Amino acid sequence: MALELQRLVDSLGARLGRSVAIDDPNIRLLAHNSHTGDFDDARLESIMRRSVSPELVGHIHSGGALTARDLFTVPSRPDLGLDVARVGMPIRYDATLLGFLWLLLSDGPVTDEQAAAVRQGAESAAHTLHRDFLLGEISRGRERELVRDLVSADAELRDEAARWLIEEELVVAGPIRVMVAALAHAPGAPGEPLGEQDRLALTVGLEHARHRLPPRRALHLERPDHGILVVVQEVPSRAEIDDLAAAIQARIAKESGKECWIGVGERGPGLPAAHESYGEARRAADVARIVKVLGPVAWSSELGVYGLLAELPAERLGHNLHPGVRRLLDHDGGKGALAGTLEAFLDNGGDVRRTAAELCIHRASLYYRLRKAEEVARVDLASGDDRLALHLGFKVARLIGLR
Repeated sequence: MALELQRLVDSLGARLGRSVAIDDPNIRLLAHNSHTGDFDDARLESIMRRSVSPELVGHIHSGGALTARDLFTVPSRPDLGLDVARVGMPIRYDATLLGFLWLLLSDGPVTDEQAAAVRQGAESAAHTLHRDFLLGEISRGRERELVRDLVSADAELRDEAARWLIEEELVVAGPIRVMVAALAHAPGAPGEPLGEQDRLALTVGLEHARHRLPPRRALHLERPDHGILVVVQEVPSRAEIDDLAAAIQARIAKESGKECWIGVGERGPGLPAAHESYGEARRAADVARIVKVLGPVAWSSELGVYGLLAELPAERLGHNLHPGVRRLLDHDGGKGALAGTLEAFLDNGGDVRRTAAELCIHRASLYYRLRKAEEVARVDLASGDDRLALHLGFKVARLIGLR
């Protein structure tokens, strides 16, 4: 497809004596020819990064680009790097928008003869893009089928899926790491299938991540209540993985309008190890969703005691919750003053000065709250066993959603 589109823009550009470019519907550059006149920062960014800022995409879309049926003009917006106005032509196959063909008005006004050539060029591009879309759907369907097998519990099925993914050149061989994206559920509906809009948000976020990686270095799959990204990289740095996870989280949260959490599994030696990394990543995402203090991106290797507790059924954890923790939570009535103070004190290893500074209270106030917490919980903070039981109890309370 890329070669055909490049030939088309080169031919059309030579015929018109103008700069020509083709973008997909999200204003990601697909092909362009040499510039014959002035161009701006927006075009330069598009060429260098194959995309433009979300603000510029919004400006183009809000001007009627998504509903246009013929040539339309996008006025300049210097504050967005768009110093040169554009004339666009939607590329449609039947009613489906597949992209845009662009001319820069720095090359002069568009004549009627040129407009006719642009319409013809857009029609040719539509056939190319539609054919690629159909082939892509077949390829994506095959990829989804194989990734489902890759993360299944059946070892033989996993090995077979890994072999076919490589043989069909859907991905390269190499060490892997799996990320899982989880969205906030409606109250009382954990594990329920996500709605269509949320599933679409997962798709957009995962595809956004794949565009940040070299070709055939990632696979993705949307499950009913979460998304999966399998990344194939030799030795990626912690910063690279964190950046990728943050980009996925931000994009999904923006598209869905909901909170999103990313779980990062351990690195595996090859595709057959994706199942184990997937399990770790899913557990990390679920724990991060429940235990908000871990942040939007959680590494399975850094879950600490939460990772251990997550291995146990929630019913069992709740049944064995320390009674002192329950009494403190009931006493606070949802405000969390005593429980929060005591948990901070335990998190800080009993350091009074650091805890008071963290809570922004005087040490005398801290001592008063701790004595009150001892009375309510019926414990002795001088006892190591009581401190351990309470500290663990607070973590359990977070994990089962009581805090």
